[in-house]
Amino acid sequence: METLNTSEKKEYKLSFDGSGSEYFGIVIVNWLLTAITLGIYYPWAKANQLKYLYGATSLNDDRFAFHGTGKEMFKGFIKAIILFIVVYGIFFWLISMRMPVAAILFLYAAILGIIPIAIHGSYRYRMSRTSWRGIRFGYRGNRKELFINFFKWIFFTVITFGIYGAWLSINLRKYLLGNVRLGNMSLNYKGKGADYFVLNLKGYFLSIITLGIYIFWWQKNLFGYYINNLSAEKDGNEIKFKSTATAGDFFNLIMVNLLILVFTLGIGYAWVVTRSMNFLMNKIEMEGDIDLDSLAQTEDVYTDATGEDVGDMLNLDLVT
Repeated sequence: METLNTSEKKEYKLSFDGSGSEYFGIVIVNWLLTAITLGIYYPWAKANQLKYLYGATSLNDDRFAFHGTGKEMFKGFIKAIILFIVVYGIFFWLISMRMPVAAILFLYAAILGIIPIAIHGSYRYRMSRTSWRGIRFGYRGNRKELFINFFKWIFFTVITFGIYGAWLSINLRKYLLGNVRLGNMSLNYKGKGADYFVLNLKGYFLSIITLGIYIFWWQKNLFGYYINNLSAEKDGNEIKFKSTATAGDFFNLIMVNLLILVFTLGIGYAWVVTRSMNFLMNKIEMEGDIDLDSLAQTEDVYTDATGEDVGDMLNLDLVT
């Protein structure tokens, strides 16, 4: 009897078929309603945009889906506002008590304390509310563990006058992505702080020497480092990610996006987003032997969007 070869290479393809005109319709309505409601509509606006972008993204022709709602995000939005009101209330109280140094130290400590909590909450919510083929993503990081590690990395960054920042960034990315699941498949990130430090040091100085021309190669190298060190694992099988982007690709993406924003006075934002999404999906290749049909549901649903909204207020990206 012939046996199946479970290590046979599989085919994977990421794609994005959203259009600027469709996304513009969503964005313009969101802008208007957010303005009319003095910002109250923002959580619903964000949910609508995420649903469109996720729904227009597919893996092997099966679309991703975002299940978060404006109501969930609004609750998180209110909690986030209350949190910042309390923080700034204490800050201004300390100022009024003529303790400016204590006020500044408190503000910095509070914001630093909020950052890891916001990142953790954002990942936990966003992953739980995202699915593919009906199988939910999940995030299994521990808030206390991330909090302790974050402050340890911050401490090392401070005492090394910022040099350890490269290790902080990679350690954070490794922790977050390493705790992401799609059903019973896990993600892994294998970047190293030393490599990342050298890559950025080289990019910084060569960009100065070339009067900014090297920036496009720098972006290509950064994107490649983020993607090429990412993999997925299930039952001993693996999917590896690979960037195919070139410096010329980034030149075209960045310059055209900039021209669109400038000559449309920002109205072309929707086309910039959809162009960028299409670029990302087309420049990532996947190769491996995981049978995606074997993925099984393992993750719980989590509906507290507080971290998502705090992350927005602090302008934190989902993946740092």
